[in-house]
Amino acid sequence: MSDLLKSPLTLKKPGWLDDFKAFIMRGNVVDLAVGVVIGAAFTGIVNSLVKDIITPVIGLITGGVDFSNHFIVLKGTAAATLAEAQKAGDVTINYGVFLNAVFNFLIIAAAIFWMVRLLEKLHKAPAAAAAPAPTPSETLLAEIRDLLKSKG
Repeated sequence: MSDLLKSPLTLKKPGWLDDFKAFIMRGNVVDLAVGVVIGAAFTGIVNSLVKDIITPVIGLITGGVDFSNHFIVLKGTAAATLAEAQKAGDVTINYGVFLNAVFNFLIIAAAIFWMVRLLEKLHKAPAAAAAPAPTPSETLLAEIRDLLKSKG
């Protein structure tokens, strides 16, 4: 009866499985995964900083200029807004949307630069410790060496 319970089919573990496990468990891959997760969370913070704090201030300074409705109609009828032109199926060059994307990139890059700079200042590397003074035996050996050099 025990022979009937044994399965004639045995599953071999694929050879690449150990290689894959070693690859995943390397420090660089785990660090990268952690960085991606933290980066995704950090994206929300940076987007809020740009959208909710920096962009309104820039809008106030520039008098509320909105480039998103700046476009050129290549084919179709003239429309007052980009949304109307797109709804009508017009072919447009949306240079205002592109300019907004460039401005957002520059604002985000500056915000990240200043945040990283602040974090670097908060997390200063400890100063290198001064070299310890030589022990009495090292000092004696150095004197003997110098005497031998002067006689030689």
